[in-house]
Amino acid sequence: MKFIFTIMASLFLLVQNGCNSDNANDEEQYTGIIKPAGITTYQYGTHRLETQQKVYALKSDKINLENYEDQEVEITATLIEGYPVDGGPVYLLVTKVNK
Repeated sequence: MKFIFTIMASLFLLVQNGCNSDNANDEEQYTGIIKPAGITTYQYGTHRLETQQKVYALKSDKINLENYEDQEVEITATLIEGYPVDGGPVYLLVTKVNK
């Protein structure tokens, strides 16, 4: 019985650590200027991040991106699966904003 408990506890820790590392790897930092999305052909995202290299569509479930419009910021975000579509940009879910 003790052997089974040890195996189950080890499996739980392996799965938990695997999930945590996957989530940490999904988040990346991007630096640019946040702008309102405006009228677009791709019609997703509330805002966009304009970097020196490209433009990203943005949304956030917990941060009001309007507070950062026209400001250069560093964001932490994860890719939203299934995008880009309709010739649009990569779609990011913003989890943190730094000025």
